[in-house]
Amino acid sequence: MLVVVAAILVALLVELRQPTSKTAPANPGVAARLPGAGDLSALRRLADLPPCPSDGSGLGPQALRGVSVVCLADGTPVDPARVVAGRDVLLNLWAYWCAPCARELPAMAEYQRRVGDELMVITVHQDTDGAAGLSRLAEWGVRLPTWEDGGRRVAAALGVPNVMPASVLLRADGSVAGILPRAFDSADEIAAAVDQTMGASG
Repeated sequence: MLVVVAAILVALLVELRQPTSKTAPANPGVAARLPGAGDLSALRRLADLPPCPSDGSGLGPQALRGVSVVCLADGTPVDPARVVAGRDVLLNLWAYWCAPCARELPAMAEYQRRVGDELMVITVHQDTDGAAGLSRLAEWGVRLPTWEDGGRRVAAALGVPNVMPASVLLRADGSVAGILPRAFDSADEIAAAVDQTMGASG
């Protein structure tokens, strides 16, 4: 009897010592193929992000002038003020370690597919580990223009609370329509919030 009990206890201890992942990847097949963190070029090819948008028309929001970030797709510098100028834009601020972001970003991608050219979704990775950001986007199958902003310059310039995820809606005239410091679970939720915020601030 004691031998049986001892065997059960050993089995439980072994099980408890097994490492567990905080967040299961949305696409385990991709996760298994991820290159090492040092191979940024390979991660960029795997993530297959679209190019970051080019400059829009005008100078964009005063608050963003002088702010500089990097395009995660290719490492080129980006001037956010010029990119968002003349466009309705939803900036989605996230980080690779943010659990709610894993649910929200695929919904953001679906929302962008729905609205097309009416509004542009740009994600802003707020961590210095660009390789980890690329890995997450590849796992989640999210292909949206993404800025790398480990210093949280965009959030600070626009007065976004230090929470993630958070979204900022910018009007084509450069004004901030609204700041949404919350997570969304579906494209429908995002659409409702965007319509309400843009309408209320019009």
